[in-house]
Amino acid sequence: MTRIIFQKKWLPAVLSGLLLGIFAIIGSSLVGISYEETIDKIRDNERKYLLRQMTVILPKNVYDNNLLKDVIKISAPRLSNKASINIYRARKGNEDIAIIFSPVTANGYSGDIDILIGVYKTGELAGVRILKHKETPGLGDKIEEKRDPWITSFTNKSLSSPGVDNWKVKRDGGEFDQFTGATITPRAVVLSVKKTLQYFNQNQDTLFSKPSGDSKI
Repeated sequence: MTRIIFQKKWLPAVLSGLLLGIFAIIGSSLVGISYEETIDKIRDNERKYLLRQMTVILPKNVYDNNLLKDVIKISAPRLSNKASINIYRARKGNEDIAIIFSPVTANGYSGDIDILIGVYKTGELAGVRILKHKETPGLGDKIEEKRDPWITSFTNKSLSSPGVDNWKVKRDGGEFDQFTGATITPRAVVLSVKKTLQYFNQNQDTLFSKPSGDSKI
């Protein structure tokens, strides 16, 4: 009799526990599935955005290879605060055309700025675009092309034009405009582009010749 009473007393609690466990498993599975679908979509959107920005920097008619496959990952602390960055190589036939760097500078006013920098084999800039940032709306966000044409001023520039010493914002005695009320952001971008050009000049042959995959230079 005592056993029957015990079973009746604890049976609801056991059943509730089982139901909760089943719901937890189902819920976790649904969250996992949802996460996988979401992260895949995010990655696909990021890839499409990257390709659009690459096309803006480097017109498709100047190269004929797949930039996303002709890529190396390098460790370059001088260029980026990330452990490694991607280097995309543009070629036409057997000719090296340009390299697109993807450095991340931590010198922005509000944190990291993800940049895309295209450099022709001649050492001239194909273009510069901002992929991601957290700069102040209305001030630092003018580094975005849709906010201000400032970022397009880098096109066709090189270390010799305007000259190494002039790769600064005007407030620091250089060539490039700063934004009213926001000097730190453009200063960070200018410095990042300058360092990238210097790195390219020093490592151009190696960057073009390295087989696709991870690499350290």
